[in-house]
Amino acid sequence: MARVVVNVMPKAEILDPQGQAVVRALGRIGVEGVADVRQGKRFEIEVSDEVTREQVEKMAEVLLANTVIEDFDVIFEA
Repeated sequence: MARVVVNVMPKAEILDPQGQAVVRALGRIGVEGVADVRQGKRFEIEVSDEVTREQVEKMAEVLLANTVIEDFDVIFEA
């Protein structure tokens, strides 16, 4: 078995209202110096050794990410 991590983040040109809410909240609790926060999703998936990178990328593109507004990356962990 292998572990695959798929990170999904809003594209740079897409407004991230959740991230902006975090920035405002940080200011309210006294944390200064944070210019920007982008909030995304992380999927940790256990797959058999037969699953290919191409299959995982298809899974991410079709099911895990909305590729109109989100980018994703795939990391195979040892």
